[in-house]
Amino acid sequence: SNNGYEVVLVTSGAVGAGMGRLRMSERPKTLTEKQAVAAVGQVALTHLYQNLFSEYNKIIAQFLLTKADFSDRNRYLNARNVSLNLLKKGIIPVVNENDAVVADEIKVGDNDTLSALVAGLIDADLLIILSDIEGLYNKNPQKYDDAKLIKLVGKIDEDVKKMAGMEGSKFGTGGMYTKIIAAEMATKIGTNLVIASGGEPGNIGKIINYEMIGTLFVRKDKKIKSKKYWLAYGTNENGNIHSDNGAEKALRNGNSLLPVGIKKVEGKFDK
Repeated sequence: SNNGYEVVLVTSGAVGAGMGRLRMSERPKTLTEKQAVAAVGQVALTHLYQNLFSEYNKIIAQFLLTKADFSDRNRYLNARNVSLNLLKKGIIPVVNENDAVVADEIKVGDNDTLSALVAGLIDADLLIILSDIEGLYNKNPQKYDDAKLIKLVGKIDEDVKKMAGMEGSKFGTGGMYTKIIAAEMATKIGTNLVIASGGEPGNIGKIINYEMIGTLFVRKDKKIKSKKYWLAYGTNENGNIHSDNGAEKALRNGNSLLPVGIKKVEGKFDK
């Protein structure tokens, strides 16, 4: 940005933009129609961002990803190298899920998770998720007048997940659960995460200037290695390894898995 920060934008809205361009009043029902509308929308969306950023003399690059791009190690490293290269050149990557080709089985699924995967991809220091709600509340603010905004979360435990509308929770705060999962992911890799309202244009500047806006999820001091982060969140599951109790104990203590500790293997997968 113009303040010297390296910025990546994760966006959604390809289907919505396509609907606008095609003057559709109802969302498409079938997958093929949705993909066709998204293909139109991706152009409209990129054009809009290009116009907005050119006002500030910024060049953008479109970056369309799927779960398969994260899951395949070579494609993942390619995406990382391209992102870092763009940032080095002062270009702003605009990342979106490739909705024109994506089907359910290769879908990241939501932009909160996508943004946390991208945070790991580029070693981000800060991830800001802009929402239609000001942050995490102790109960649903749309239903309860006495709902309180939680400004700081140091540890994401079951109570925090319940507040975000886990199954069996009294308070669902629309779409908040995926944001908590994104926060759980990002803080492990050493990224601070803020959930704030997108309705206030000045919020991003305030957050960058260390003002307490929305909810801040504090990054872990002992972050996991990027390869482990990729293994945990980027990959598609292709099989199972069954280990004995000794191997399980060793793995929980951060040690390696030895062949002697493997009881059974299911599925077909690479190293």
